[in-house]
Amino acid sequence: MIDWIDFVIVLVAALTGTVLVVGFYALGLKMLVRAGRVPVVSPATFTDAITVLTAAEIKSAAKKAAKAARKNPLTPGQKRIALVAAYTCFTICGLAILYGIYLIVPALHGG
Repeated sequence: MIDWIDFVIVLVAALTGTVLVVGFYALGLKMLVRAGRVPVVSPATFTDAITVLTAAEIKSAAKKAAKAARKNPLTPGQKRIALVAAYTCFTICGLAILYGIYLIVPALHGG
């Protein structure tokens, strides 16, 4: 009976950690876009793995991102706050991941 309870505790902890990391990452991306810094990443070239965008499609995506940034209704102060919020969310994600690694590796905490 005790093994089952331990399993449920680990399951709940893992799901909670996952929801927090993914939630803060998504919120960080949202705040980054609100700050006018739309992340446009050109894909790497992989054969048969993903759909590879052409140079024209990448240029079009960058142009759309720049247009969206110009249409942003936020003031420069609000954009700065959104950018700080985005970096804070990404920092929380990184710290949560480092804490998870700390908990998993016994050599790090003397276990």
